[in-house]
Amino acid sequence: MHLTFGQRVLLGLYSLVLHLAFPVTLYHLIWRGMRQREYLQRWPERYARLDGKLDLHDTIWVHAVSVGEVLAARPLVDGLLAAHPERPLLITTITPTGSERVRALWGDRVHHVYLPYDLRSMVRRFLDRARPALAVIVETEIWLNLYVECGRRGIPLMMVNARLSERSLRGYLPVQSLARVAMKAVTLVAAQSNPDAARLERIGAEPGRIVVTGNLKYDLALPEGVDEQARRWRHAWGAGRPVWMAASTHAPEEDAVLEIHARLLDRHPDALLLWAPRHPERFAAVAEAAAALGMRTATRRVETLPGPDTQVFVIDTLGELLRFFAAVDVAFVGGSLCDIGGHNVLEPAALGIPSVVGPRTFNFAEVTRRLRDADALRQVPDAVAVGDEVLALLDDPATRERMGEAGRRQVSELSGALGRNLALVDQLLENRRA
Repeated sequence: MHLTFGQRVLLGLYSLVLHLAFPVTLYHLIWRGMRQREYLQRWPERYARLDGKLDLHDTIWVHAVSVGEVLAARPLVDGLLAAHPERPLLITTITPTGSERVRALWGDRVHHVYLPYDLRSMVRRFLDRARPALAVIVETEIWLNLYVECGRRGIPLMMVNARLSERSLRGYLPVQSLARVAMKAVTLVAAQSNPDAARLERIGAEPGRIVVTGNLKYDLALPEGVDEQARRWRHAWGAGRPVWMAASTHAPEEDAVLEIHARLLDRHPDALLLWAPRHPERFAAVAEAAAALGMRTATRRVETLPGPDTQVFVIDTLGELLRFFAAVDVAFVGGSLCDIGGHNVLEPAALGIPSVVGPRTFNFAEVTRRLRDADALRQVPDAVAVGDEVLALLDDPATRERMGEAGRRQVSELSGALGRNLALVDQLLENRRA
């Protein structure tokens, strides 16, 4: 990979700033560890001290920053394990919750460590141990030294399920020169959509290296027996009860969720809310908030499942949303009432569950639009309107059924990204052998 003099200067300045800021990483880990103890563990991995943990060769390396990216990569990883059983498969994450998902999904079938900080010496130690034949970055996670070092070593680097919202684009534009240096090292960008491809091109992706392959999340593998399990659960806690889910919510949305459920309980005293906060540190907080309002509250870890008199059930575990989505009548998908940009609306759609979202869905703009246009999803301007839609849908089984079927059709029609991405991976590996 050849860099111009100006690009080398930019890279040097970037590395200098990171070195000066290096002590902050310790404070960051300690601060995060005060909220989530797992951040206090496995520090050597974050500094690329990998003796005894990693010594691979000819590896397929997949980087998925956290839980959302791990779940997006799940069909791809499963496909890679099946298609390339002879190669080591390494998955890196940054967050402990992402790490937990990797271990839960694949166990010892894959190698796993945290991705180190983007200091040149650490990147080089990491690559010396991982020895990837191919680097696969899930969605859009750009680290300048990491990308440049892959380019220098001739390691093909592929971005899969790549997306870039308008908001993220605005964040990259002030550092566009740095982004262009990083993107110069990217061999192939497999973008989710044409708008994503256009925005990625604006930050430096070469047009000839961009392919629109669709969203891997459309190729959703539903758990075996999920519908039958949902029927058993509904029978156990009361088959005729109205049940809704607040999924992937953030702290600014929690009061709204409680207000919506209070309205629902006034109309249907037997109503049940399944509540899955986005971040584990909010599990206890939402359970306490519901109980403080006098709502009979249970949790997945303690009571396992709701009882017939449970009014709020907090899903304080990871990786079980699909199973619980299948057991509800309506879903509110969070991150859409605050400035997060929304979360995955495909999972309820794949299960035939109508969903309601707020106005801020820029992270999933295209899929939200498609589901909304197909009337598989309702998008509304504020929290009061979310409550109105949830209550209306719970009282209208015919509309729920129609919306659910529309969602299933959309997910089915839009699948196929997995096959296209696996074919591109094979092509890159073949080109490297040649």
